[in-house]
Amino acid sequence: MPRLIEGPAVDPVVLEPVDEVTVTSLVDNSYDGLLPDGRWVKRFGIARTPRLSAGQFAGGDTVPGLVAEHGFAALVTTRRGDEKHTLLFDTGISPDGLALNAERIGLDTSEIEAVVLSHNHFDHAGGFAGLARLRRRHGLPITVHPLVWTPRRIALPGQPGWEFPVLSRRSLENEGFTVIERRQPSLLLGGSVLITGEVDRTTDFEHGMPFHEMRGPQGWEPDPLILDDQALVIHVRDRGLVVITGCGHAGAVNICRYALRLTGVPRLASLMGGLHLGGPAFEPVIDPTVDALRTMNPDLVVPAHCTGWVAQHRIAAALGDAFVPNAVGSEFTVAAGLPAA
Repeated sequence: MPRLIEGPAVDPVVLEPVDEVTVTSLVDNSYDGLLPDGRWVKRFGIARTPRLSAGQFAGGDTVPGLVAEHGFAALVTTRRGDEKHTLLFDTGISPDGLALNAERIGLDTSEIEAVVLSHNHFDHAGGFAGLARLRRRHGLPITVHPLVWTPRRIALPGQPGWEFPVLSRRSLENEGFTVIERRQPSLLLGGSVLITGEVDRTTDFEHGMPFHEMRGPQGWEPDPLILDDQALVIHVRDRGLVVITGCGHAGAVNICRYALRLTGVPRLASLMGGLHLGGPAFEPVIDPTVDALRTMNPDLVVPAHCTGWVAQHRIAAALGDAFVPNAVGSEFTVAAGLPAA
């Protein structure tokens, strides 16, 4: 339950600062092939995608762009000097969406060193088959929370429960992946990336997901907090923390405050990913979330996936140039350097 936590972390995590982090959007709910590049972002415009055969056109081919779907996946690359590391955060919803976009972008999947799953919802865990195909079943470690195998459902009042597809550990291992279960914060890629593990819930307005249930020993039971929700954190030298969420079920503000307290880094440089503020049930959370983000004053906020258009507009209005819309294929880079005054 939410509780006040004061002072530094009892057991802080030493997160090695990097010179640069690049986050490439591989799966998201939207694609816009006409968005321009910006200070923080390089777009993968429609003219950059390879042509495909299409007999209805006079030349026999067409330009397909990239594929958007209700899901999330991001490629995260850190650089410290000449040393680079790359991981995949989530895999989207469909078996082929992630792989198709990776192929059209020209991504070399052999450079991926690990996969991290933000939580067990199927719109983040659906693309493993396509990833295995691209990598010819060459194994990868996958870091997950132990609750990732738990059956979940949405049970609205007066309606039958809608049960989610559940990830299979055996299937992943048969595809060549090595599963690593962790609840606690952990470091990857030479200490350059922190997986938060379970996030402290400290705000009084982020209550999780209503009508969400999990199947336990006694049957279906309320599960609004979704304890397996975890985020990635990177410390960019002289700028601050970059926080990447999948859905942000733990609460965007909870996650950012937890990352700041856990690492002892005093500044949030960027927040990217799903913030789960879409729909009437979450609209009361939008204003306090925006107020808290404005207080943290990040350089860059990229709301994606499940954030919702109302929250996107409120964040854009409140944070001005710090707000940048996401689109599949967008490549965001945060580099070392003192933030603007």
